[in-house]
Amino acid sequence: MNGRVEAIWLKRVRRGPMDPVQSAELVADSGIVGNANQGGRRQVTIIAQEAWREMMQELDAALDPSARRANVMVSGVPLAHMRGAILEIGDVRLAVQGETRPCERMDEALPGLRAAMSPDWRGGVFATVLVGGTIRTGDAVVLHAPEPAATA
Repeated sequence: MNGRVEAIWLKRVRRGPMDPVQSAELVADSGIVGNANQGGRRQVTIIAQEAWREMMQELDAALDPSARRANVMVSGVPLAHMRGAILEIGDVRLAVQGETRPCERMDEALPGLRAAMSPDWRGGVFATVLVGGTIRTGDAVVLHAPEPAATA
């Protein structure tokens, strides 16, 4: 499935503002250069534009998607239940590790947002960087869905 990078944000300090950028450098096994979160399994957080729009419509709101505090917004690729999927953005390869569960900060941004994010992974996903490189707003995104589990 093919999609597109719609936005990129850096969080330079924990709990700090999300700064919009046109491009970002990703480093394998580390994360985004200049982002507060490095290493671990949550190197990059990703949200789907379609899910954000659905939530804003449900909540009758027009909150900027940077309030989600994700690093990347994509369109055209489903993120729900995609643990094990690979996202290709140019030369960059990201391995989806799981669902980014919404925290209490979402309700600080907009009452009801945390609950709206809960179904179907609408809060997005987190990933590790398998292959680093530069990503840019407008880049194509290719989703390789996870292989079905083998049955014995």
